[in-house]
Amino acid sequence: MSPYVRTVKTASGATAVQVVWSNKRGSKQMDHIGSAHTAEDVEILKSVAQQRMTAGQDELDLGDGQPRKRALAIRASRSEHLWEALSAAFRAVGLETTSGGDEVFRQLVLARVIEPTSKLDAIRVLDEIGIKSPSYRTIERRLPLYAADPWRRRLAAGFAAHVGLGPATLVLYDVTTLYFETDEGDGFRESGFSKERRLEPQITIGLLADVRGFPLMVHAFEGNKAETTTMIPVLHQFMAAHRIPEVTVVADAGMLSDGNLKALAAAGLRYIVGQPIPKVFYQLEQWQKTHPGQDPVDQMILTQPWARGSLEAQQSETIYYQYRADRARRSLRGIDEQIRKATDAVAGKTAVKRNRFVRLEGGSKSVNRELEAKTRTLAGWKAYITNLEHPTPEYVIGAYHQLWQIEKSFRMSKSDLRARPIFHHKRDSIEAHLTIVFAALAVVRWLEATTGVSIKQLVKTLRRYRTIDIQAGDQIVTAEDPLPDDLTELLDRIHQRH
Repeated sequence: MSPYVRTVKTASGATAVQVVWSNKRGSKQMDHIGSAHTAEDVEILKSVAQQRMTAGQDELDLGDGQPRKRALAIRASRSEHLWEALSAAFRAVGLETTSGGDEVFRQLVLARVIEPTSKLDAIRVLDEIGIKSPSYRTIERRLPLYAADPWRRRLAAGFAAHVGLGPATLVLYDVTTLYFETDEGDGFRESGFSKERRLEPQITIGLLADVRGFPLMVHAFEGNKAETTTMIPVLHQFMAAHRIPEVTVVADAGMLSDGNLKALAAAGLRYIVGQPIPKVFYQLEQWQKTHPGQDPVDQMILTQPWARGSLEAQQSETIYYQYRADRARRSLRGIDEQIRKATDAVAGKTAVKRNRFVRLEGGSKSVNRELEAKTRTLAGWKAYITNLEHPTPEYVIGAYHQLWQIEKSFRMSKSDLRARPIFHHKRDSIEAHLTIVFAALAVVRWLEATTGVSIKQLVKTLRRYRTIDIQAGDQIVTAEDPLPDDLTELLDRIHQRH
């Protein structure tokens, strides 16, 4: 039979291009040309396949005395703009230096940015964009190095230098969990509290970031370790590593117990924490007495000095209470809905479900009007507590509101970089995986901050523009698709060209 070109879909969703030379008794003899994700790249591979089939054949006389010229051979095709942009980001955050120029590490980190997948499949990702990849055996040999503490400490030191740490540095702290595709724990991978209510074994990840969400330190804990016990070890390690005598940590209310706050202050640490308001506070009561019947003004702030601990070891703090009209509107809407449901439950119209406004006393049911009045009074108020000396409320509240940055970093790690689920079983492999994700997150945060474009859109766009080496006689000619002006501007920003 005559050879022909065929295309098939791969398990990763790419399109593979092959030349089939023969088909005898159900078995095929074929050459695999390559695989691609875009229609343009598939057409390039088809051209290469056609060249492969016609190699060594004479030119055909078309009858008009002019032979038909064969197309020039494509010797190489690569996503050069994409790779150079990612490599520039890798260097910009200090990874080129802190990794000691380790090419395997760079390829694994950037491959995860391009298309997060397994270490084995990263070879396919690199091949598709035209980068010579390491062998899987080489990757396996390097993973224990990336899992070791010295390696991650060097990366963290480079990131600290990149953001410019100092005594007044604000750091954000939060935790998340990463689950495993397994049913059995092993002391490290253990079932524990999961915000997503997953039952699989997991590990707890503590992440320290600057106010822009740029990662500074990552630490893995056992999956059943309480979130509130993770912060102190990470902060102590962070301060010791960078020789910082004082740092201000910003965390959510659920992260810091009373004991944690005392431990932080005892260690010379400063903190800014959101705090729940259990009852109508004194300052609000006084304001209501002097402003009867009035609603608080939007963004009004009330201040309360505070002391934590016993008389012998008191720690001075300040609590700022801020009122937001938009927050009050949302809270009151929820209260109205809960009161409606509580009223229906008391009247016997619906079953009694979990509702804080339903009061059960003996066999009787009633709506808890005292709780309703307190909740309505506190609607729109939020408390922020700090042990900083003489801070402004705007500074404290503004710093706390930067926590969305670290939440964004966690979302990016789980979605854009697909840090989970984890299929590794050995702790070294798990730690190496976290190191690669940690480094990739730094690259992604830098690229998004520099370009203002999401990493998914940036990779998708740059991946389409290929650089091609063409054989023209004895010469190799390089050609590429012209870049639009807006994309050229983005690349100039990445490469810091002015």
